[in-house]
Amino acid sequence: MITVTPETFALRNPFTISRGTKTEARVLTVTVARQGATGRGECVPYPRYGESLESVAAQIAALPPGITREALQSALPPGAARNAVDCALWDHAAKATGRRVWQIAGLPSPMPVEIAFTLSLDTPDRMREAAARNRHRAVLKVKLGTPEDMPRIEAVRQGAPGARLIVDANEGWTPEVYADLAPHLIGLGVEMVEQPLPAGTDGMLAEIARPLPVCADESAHDAAGLAGLVGRYDVVNLKLDKTGGLTEALRARDEARRLGFRVMVGCMVSTSLSMAPAILVAQGADWSDLDGPADMARDRDPPVVYDETRIHPADPRLWG
Repeated sequence: MITVTPETFALRNPFTISRGTKTEARVLTVTVARQGATGRGECVPYPRYGESLESVAAQIAALPPGITREALQSALPPGAARNAVDCALWDHAAKATGRRVWQIAGLPSPMPVEIAFTLSLDTPDRMREAAARNRHRAVLKVKLGTPEDMPRIEAVRQGAPGARLIVDANEGWTPEVYADLAPHLIGLGVEMVEQPLPAGTDGMLAEIARPLPVCADESAHDAAGLAGLVGRYDVVNLKLDKTGGLTEALRARDEARRLGFRVMVGCMVSTSLSMAPAILVAQGADWSDLDGPADMARDRDPPVVYDETRIHPADPRLWG
């Protein structure tokens, strides 16, 4: 039996990007109960991709109750619905066999992963303060996305002079803004920028110099679409809510490396149940952005464990 439960998790602080602000994470929790074992998965329907809680729940409800993970890959397209069911089926297999997901998948035992901690888009003064509070982090991911971003990133560097920096423009720039900002960002030690141009107009990236490496986020979904990004991007950001689950995320990671991309593993604003399978994909990634639950007022029990710079593999009571 497959059940779908909508849940809401409040954030301690508003989370702002170029497209808007969140004060809570609205997720769908999927439970697969069969033959005495229960597995769970989680997804975040994303309006940017035409998804809603209702549309994703309807996709899952239409699945046959005994669907296998193999059949699921063609039964649903990449996206949030397939992600939650795929991860629930992996978890069910682990619970039913008394093994861990990484063992079933033939993966090495997972290790803690260094992650980027995200700073929301805000005024330069507030971003400087946020950076100073997190100056002990190894990597900070800075949300940008306006033509007036230089004072913001300069303020972050002042607040955290020793941290590695990456930035995420969330489709908020133009080619001209990228060309203008890139040399200055490099001078401040920024390592790469995520999705500077809207996904539908990113062909220009193949026609301009890219001194600052560019990462595909909204433009990158599953393995089949990665070849079309060659020449436009240097890095791809893999999120399970885009790939449609752990099964496809592992396939996309291998395909990205085959094509010569560097790999980032990211997440939506979501709970530890979403982070657990993503940690397996993030093993050996160039960058990982798995701080989705880090600012939750309430998280799953038991949650994934964060230290000052890393996320640790999940407790099997949570997932896998």
